[in-house]
Amino acid sequence: MDHLDQLEQQSVYILREAYKHFERLCMLWSIGKDSTVLLWLARKAFFGHVPFPLVHIDTSFKLPEMIAYRDRLALEYKLQMVVGQNKDVLASKRTFPDTQDLPEGHPDKVSRVDCCGQLKSGALRGTLHGTLPRMRMNLKTGQYDPDPDSQPYTGVIVGARADEEGSRSKERYFSPRDKNNAWDVGDQPPEFWNQFKTDFSPGTHVRIHPLLDWTELNIWEYIQRENIPTVSLYYDQGSGKRYRSLGCGPCQAPIDSTSKNVDDVIVELKSGKLKNVAERSGRLQDGKHGLEELRRGGYM
Repeated sequence: MDHLDQLEQQSVYILREAYKHFERLCMLWSIGKDSTVLLWLARKAFFGHVPFPLVHIDTSFKLPEMIAYRDRLALEYKLQMVVGQNKDVLASKRTFPDTQDLPEGHPDKVSRVDCCGQLKSGALRGTLHGTLPRMRMNLKTGQYDPDPDSQPYTGVIVGARADEEGSRSKERYFSPRDKNNAWDVGDQPPEFWNQFKTDFSPGTHVRIHPLLDWTELNIWEYIQRENIPTVSLYYDQGSGKRYRSLGCGPCQAPIDSTSKNVDDVIVELKSGKLKNVAERSGRLQDGKHGLEELRRGGYM
């Protein structure tokens, strides 16, 4: 058994533990490489069938290729695909892309972090609680219909990795949030010797992180080994640039890279070329403390 086998088995075990202990369970799918590996593992854990909904928070600013990829896999894998969105904020145009050209200090100007707070954290909170409308893919038509299920999800599987960013290294495999999804970093259960706390008070909102021990290189090596489909934005398509981490179009920047496929990405990572470049350096909303601030407020 090699290292990838061990990571796979532990993640599958955590996914099955989550399914056993949380009646109202869902999995977040950002369409990125990590959560797509998580989706692949979930299909393995449950013999090709994912027994809980996949939730995607659609800010409406994702690149079209990402949405097309999401819907193609949802149909192919017959997923319970649920999409949430903060339609009120979008309709009022109180977003960073809509106000970015306003001068600094203008009362209507929205920062990148505040935009994430509304279109991601706020939309996620409302979608999980069922207070915002959910849309569910009709697998017969490929269209999205209003989801009749508005009950809260109390267990949420997320593809966060400890090595991706400092705040995520403070997570647990089973990490409780308060009723508003807020995260108290100093109030986390110990997880020694692979003993996980899965017994929480009724109604506690819990984030589950089966990929915590995976590294960026592990993810790409697993994608290579399993031949997992990925969005082509991760690869150089002739411009000498590629995306290392995917987010909203106006708030992400590609890196200089000539990696044209999975094999090239693995060679690039092993070369050490990117060792001093943060994986999320292209995510412009993160800033100095932006991500931890967002995560304390419920960001994925």
